[in-house]
Amino acid sequence: MVTSKMFITTIGGHSFDPLSPSAEDIDVRDIAHSLSMICRANGHFSEFFSVARHCINCAKEAEARGFGARVRLLCLMHDAAEAYIGDMTRPLKRQLPLYCEREKKIIGCIMAAFGIPEWNAEENGIVREIDDCMLYHEFLAFNGDVLYETPPSLHIDILHSERNFTETREEFLALFDHLMKEAGYGC
Repeated sequence: MVTSKMFITTIGGHSFDPLSPSAEDIDVRDIAHSLSMICRANGHFSEFFSVARHCINCAKEAEARGFGARVRLLCLMHDAAEAYIGDMTRPLKRQLPLYCEREKKIIGCIMAAFGIPEWNAEENGIVREIDDCMLYHEFLAFNGDVLYETPPSLHIDILHSERNFTETREEFLALFDHLMKEAGYGC
């Protein structure tokens, strides 16, 4: 059987159409696997550091800051669309509004697939702040780059957090299950 070039085939065997995403094609195992294999900074760090690890660290940072399960879950899942459309560097992403629209549509589809209500502006601000904090400290740790004049306060250790992709995938899945239950979504 020939696979359509209009779809991607996930590691779990789902056919996913990035232009018309369907909640039925979303699987957290696909997300965890893919994000564990994608390197942050488009591969331009001094060592491999996965998007999944970044997301786990965002959730851990949210916990260290005292946020509840829902915000920690949103931090964990904030880059989940990248499992289906890849990661893109911020300078380029800002120039491609169509990509941003697709990304937003896919993240909405992902949230709906798991019964997670849409995030509000306040939650979006918190997730963005934590994401930016991780960005700053990742670039500083792995490349020595200082991205902002005032360093954001970091409450966790990111330097010694990377694992191989299998361990990272399993940690992502376990944290997802834990936060889904704690937040009162799903099982």
